[in-house]
Amino acid sequence: MFKNSWMPTLFEDFLNTDFMPRANSTAPAVNVKESENAYTMELAAPGIKKEYCRVSINDEGNLAIAIENKVEHKHEDKHHYLRREFSYSNYEQNYTLPDDVERDKISAKVEDGILTVTMPKMEKEQKKLSKAIEVS
Repeated sequence: MFKNSWMPTLFEDFLNTDFMPRANSTAPAVNVKESENAYTMELAAPGIKKEYCRVSINDEGNLAIAIENKVEHKHEDKHHYLRREFSYSNYEQNYTLPDDVERDKISAKVEDGILTVTMPKMEKEQKKLSKAIEVS
């Protein structure tokens, strides 16, 4: 179709510099916040739907997050792209949970292209338990 040998080089030189580093195209950006009562993890996944997300606790007790690519690729595109970086691929990652997370109360939601996982902390014991240990 359009064949210019200088265009890809020009754009590669311009876009692949220290001023404009290339984003990691395989892993979403992740924020983790801590409050007094919970940890909150936010994964940026533009255009994602909740049906494409799986959040679970695996056999090792880690938080497992998977996002599957369900985007249909249509070949009827009539535009000529000089550079095309929009792509969505499958993502799967395991995260080690802090010891104070209540694993049974972890929740997740998708809103505005962000998968938010809320991990409530265990309630701190108000008093310390004391126990006599029998010496044998």
